[in-house]
Amino acid sequence: MAHVVVLGAGIGGMSVAYELRGALGRDPRITVVGDGDRFSFVPSNPWVAVGWRKPADVEIPVAAYLAKKQIAFEAVGAQQVDPDHNRVLLRDGRTLDYDYLVIATGPRLAFDEVPGLGPDSGFTQSVCTTAHAAAAWKAYQEFLDDPGPVVIGAAPGASCFGPAYEFAMIVDRDLRKRRLRRKVPMTYVTPEPYIGHMGLGGVGDSKGLLESEFRKRDIRWLVNAKITAVRNSEMEVSEADADGRAVKAHVLPFTYSMVLPAFTGVDAVRGGGGLCNPRGFILIDNHQRNPAYRNIFSLGVCVAIPPVEQTPVPTGAPKTGFMIESMATAITRNIRDELQGRPATAEATWNAICLADMGNTGAAFVALPQIPPRNVAWARVGKWVHLAKVAFEKYFMRKMKTGNVEPIYEKYVLRLLGIVRTY
Repeated sequence: MAHVVVLGAGIGGMSVAYELRGALGRDPRITVVGDGDRFSFVPSNPWVAVGWRKPADVEIPVAAYLAKKQIAFEAVGAQQVDPDHNRVLLRDGRTLDYDYLVIATGPRLAFDEVPGLGPDSGFTQSVCTTAHAAAAWKAYQEFLDDPGPVVIGAAPGASCFGPAYEFAMIVDRDLRKRRLRRKVPMTYVTPEPYIGHMGLGGVGDSKGLLESEFRKRDIRWLVNAKITAVRNSEMEVSEADADGRAVKAHVLPFTYSMVLPAFTGVDAVRGGGGLCNPRGFILIDNHQRNPAYRNIFSLGVCVAIPPVEQTPVPTGAPKTGFMIESMATAITRNIRDELQGRPATAEATWNAICLADMGNTGAAFVALPQIPPRNVAWARVGKWVHLAKVAFEKYFMRKMKTGNVEPIYEKYVLRLLGIVRTY
């Protein structure tokens, strides 16, 4: 009996495990290896960081839910992938042999690339994990007692800008509700060459749209900005020109700061020749398969995708929920076909769809495909986006509990966005 090991119990790992079981039936063994015993719905972390959600609202213990689908679960995490011997060394010293490996680990958070960055040994908060978001909420409550300047943004090399934009506008909304906004100067700091770039080279009029939203909320911004160091209550930022040359230095005071880091691949996947690029991201072909190890597939934030374009300060390309679900579907079809003696031919839908919450409204961005030239590129703002994101949270948490394998984007979201686009 074939054994499929899925490394990672996040959005990508859980989705592909459920899809594999639905497509392959009861015969192959499937084991999910998680870093801890819980699934977290990461897109809700900005809400957790301001107290609009509790960690328990966006997390579930996964072992029992996976067991209902005859999927084994290991919560100890992976120490090292050994692709030459088709095995994964677990952190407790045991090994798992596999016939197929699906790597969906998510990223390593590279706070260490900027001195003083991050919640563990630095001075900034994060919404990259639910534990980080819970710590950010604790720090935010202390900030509310003595409010002052806020700095929100992304570090050089970052690729996931949506949560930073969301958090800036969610904090603005929360402070207005608390009648504290007048006491809090806000600055958004980003390596993007302009507001609304998002690692995608812009989507529709995302630049004008987000600049307008920032102006309405009195949020100042610095672009082409490289955070070079963070100290207690102040941040050093180097502003670059269009050629990447430093032209101005800033020292930004802050009472509260949330900065998204750059990503790398996790330590467990490094070391296999041909498995990763220099940053530790998994190399894949058009079928989500590693070119050097043909029984290894990968999806989600941990895959290697080149930047959409070169920017003066480095930025990366994001991987959205739509893209991750389509990767899971492609991997499922390819493993199924291989087990049935057919070649792997399925390809993911490399489209970018982002629903960004703004507190009481939201922005939707659609880039089909993600890499230009595009068939569709547009952006819209409306309260419907906020409602759609809330609905997506509820849908996905239910999916994780029930094992429903139907990808919602393919059936519903594109149809909804097609209707909205006509207005």
